Order: sequence, then structure tokens, then C-alpha cells
Amino acid sequence: MTESTTDRREKLTKYRKGIASANDKDALIAEINNALGISEPVGSPHTIETLGRGYKRQSEAAERVRDRVNKVSKRGLPEVWAGSTGAKAGEVVAAAGRDADQMAEAFHHVGLRLMRFAEQLKNAKELDKDGRHELNQALAILDDEDGTWDNWFDDEASERVLRKAQEVAGEGVTHRLQGAIMADEGARHAAREMNKYASEARAGRMYTDELSDADKLALADTAAQGGPRELNELLSANDLERSGQRMEKMNAKDRAEFEKMLADSKTPEERAYLTKALAAGSDMNAIDTFQGKIHGKDPRWLREHLTPVVTSEDSVTNGSTHSVQFKGQEWAQGGFAQEGTCVASSMVTARAMVDPVYALDLTGGESGQESDPDAFRARLVAEQHRVHEEGHGGENWGGMDLTGKEKVAEKEVSPHTGAKYDYTGMPNPDARRDALPDIENAVHEGKPVPIGVEGYNEQGKRSGHAMMIVGQEGDMLQIYNPWGETKWISEDDFVNGHMDKAASGMPDAYGVHIPQ
Repeated sequence: MTESTTDRREKLTKYRKGIASANDKDALIAEINNALGISEPVGSPHTIETLGRGYKRQSEAAERVRDRVNKVSKRGLPEVWAGSTGAKAGEVVAAAGRDADQMAEAFHHVGLRLMRFAEQLKNAKELDKDGRHELNQALAILDDEDGTWDNWFDDEASERVLRKAQEVAGEGVTHRLQGAIMADEGARHAAREMNKYASEARAGRMYTDELSDADKLALADTAAQGGPRELNELLSANDLERSGQRMEKMNAKDRAEFEKMLADSKTPEERAYLTKALAAGSDMNAIDTFQGKIHGKDPRWLREHLTPVVTSEDSVTNGSTHSVQFKGQEWAQGGFAQEGTCVASSMVTARAMVDPVYALDLTGGESGQESDPDAFRARLVAEQHRVHEEGHGGENWGGMDLTGKEKVAEKEVSPHTGAKYDYTGMPNPDARRDALPDIENAVHEGKPVPIGVEGYNEQGKRSGHAMMIVGQEGDMLQIYNPWGETKWISEDDFVNGHMDKAASGMPDAYGVHIPQ
């Protein structure tokens, strides 16, 4: 059975230590044979490189499509209705141009990443081959003329032979480990890139015959104001899939009513928020009430009231911090980050990110029209307290255990994303590295990931904190901290115990709840 890339790294690291600490021939031979028993990096560099070149060729074809679409857009189009939900021809053509541009970018970057991985895998296999040769050389040094392990004496000459074999074996297992790390990192980076771009092919996730392709494209293209379009799409892949499923299950009356709501919307953003409300599980009565509150509002008002986290272009750098606020009042635990309701507060904000009806209840009050930061703070804190009690959190608004955390995730977030949350402990860097692909896939889909971090002071006293992973870009994770901010940290920092860049004094991510 072939080991996973993480298993290979872990075992070779262990056997390298064993080889270095072996004090007799039998122990050294056993560790060398253990190191030789690990499988080599799997995969064909030639096949992967060929696939990468194919993706690059497709990127050139997508660029030609983009250029043709953009020519149509520049000619000027009449403001006529083009879809069944009120999308205008100009909106659809602009969305099609951006979609083709994203397609070209995706094919190009995936092609480059696969070609880079092919080269990394080739080098990893060469390192592994060299390492196996050196390990076998070490065994040969220890062997006697008759090819047995006999006639070994406890003298100075034998000790020199032992240390020489140990040195050669150490080089061999190090080369095998370097190859394993190179193959593992290359595979992870290639998978991350491909998963990211696959999640961005979002319009095709809306499996319904009730909307035209033009409508789906326009919806998938709509973004919140305040940052780059590609970082602030209003409808995630999960939103589009769930809304399409809801539309397919509607009776004729509800379907006609919902399509009319979309057609009557004044802006693309209004249409997108109605679709997001449908995806979040709101029934038709709730969506009708919701539309009455947001109808005709400008994109800025909609963003402020319905989208807690907006990503600005200059914020996507390692260590950068961005305040999460409504009219100057931060989305913070206890209102001013002074209570211990971090679990409940993370869940409240996560739900508001995926459910615009809930977000408006908090920001706009019962009427949906309020913009008072003090009133918002009162509602926010009351909701944090409700969720804290729901999870049986500690007295005086302090702390919540893992059982309570999973309970509130299942009750407050799961119904609006359709994902069940399972806890994954991460006691060491390898466990965090293993969890990364699932974390990346979840946030690409639009499903927030609860994370727990901890640290110990000089007296050994533990501090813990709950946050939420809400985004991923390149090799960085976007973390919502219920102290009222988001922070970008590198995945290396996440793996290697530097989460204190997001939460001071708590460097280690000890566990996540992965949406399934």
C-alpha cells in the first residue's frame, strides 16, 4: 500500500532521527531498511507536463473568446431586457467578457502550476533515487566479504565503519526526505490552484432550467462594492448550487413569484441578495418581506447592511488587518471585544455572511431601515449572548467547550450552508498541513470554517480563542477575529504555529470544524 505524502514525510523524518541516533550495527541496519521501505514519490512528470501544456493552449483559446466578447461590449448595447430576471444585455455581455477573462486566467495559471509541479516531481524522484542508492551503499559498507552480518567486532576499526555507514545513510535518508517534501508541497500547491479555479467556475453550479444561461452568468458575476470584484462575489459556488436546487423544488406559484421578484429588482446586487436569501433557506414569505426592505436601495447601502466582510485590494497581504464594522461599530464580541463570547460571536458573524436576511435583522432592525451603530451593537450583543447560552457557554459570558461549539455551528450556520460540521484536531504541523485542502475547499465554496487557537504563558497557563476562516487567496488564509477584524496570514504561519499574528499570545491552531 502506498503511503500518503504526509505519511511519507513523517516516516522519513522519524527514520532520519533513528539513523542519526543508532549506536550499533543492528540498530542502524534496522533503521536503514525502514527508510528503504518507504515508497517513492508517485506520478508521471511527463503526463503532468503534457496536461499543463494543454491547459495553456486552452487559455489562448479563451483569450480569443474574451477579445471577441469585449469588442461587442465596446460597440454599445441598448439597455434592453436580455434574461428572464431583468438582466440587461449590457450586464450579460460584460459578465461574459469577465467570465472569459477568468477562464483564460484559470487555464493559464493552472497550466503553469502543473508544469511547475511536473518539474518538481521530476527533481523529487531524482532525489529519492539518489537517496535509495546511498542507503544501499550504507548497507554495503556494513556487509562483510561473505555477505553476512557476522564477524563484527567491538573495536575502533568497526566503530569507524559504523560511523561511515551512518554518515552515508544519513545523507541517503535526507535526500529521500527532501524528495518527499518537494513532491508533497508541489502536489498541494497544484491541488490548491486547481480547486480554487474550479470553485470560481460558479455559474455552471446553478443547476436549474428555470433561469436562462444569461441570468445565471449575470448573477454569478455580481459583487459587493468596496473591493475587487473577484474577491467579493455576492454568490458563492455553494449559494448558486443551493439556490438552483431550491428553484427546482418550488411549486409553480412560488417559482413565478420569485422570478418576478428578480425581474422587478432595481440593481444586479438586489437580484443577487434575493438569490442568496433563497440559498440560505429563507421561505417565500421571508424573502418577500426581505425584498420589501431592500428594494431600490443603492449598492453601497446593500453592502453596508448585508455584507459584513468586504475584502479590499490592498488588504490581501500577509499580516494585513481590516476592520469589520457597520457604521463605525465593529462586529466584535460584547460590542467592544471585552467579553469571552468568541465562539458565539464568530458564529453570529459567519451566519450573517451567508444569510443576508439575518444580517439585515442585525444591522437594520425590525424595519430593516435603521443605520444606528448603537442600536446595531445592542442587537449584536444580544444575539451573541443568545448563541452563547444555546451552546451552554461559561458564566459571565466566558468560554465555550468543543461540544457547545459544534452544537451552535450545526444550529446557527449549517442550515444556511447545507454543511454538517465535523471536528478535526490538529496537534502538530503535519495535522494542520493535512487539514489545509479541506479548509481551502470549504472557504472556496463559501462555507466558513471555525478554528480554535491557543497559547501558554510563562507560568504554563493556557489561553484559548475562537475565530473563523472566511477566505483563501494564493497561499494565505483570511481569518475573521471576533475582536472586530479580519487578518490575512500565510498558510505556512497556520501550519507552523504562528497564529498569534491573528490572535496575540495564541500561536497554535489546535482544531477546526470542517464543513462536510
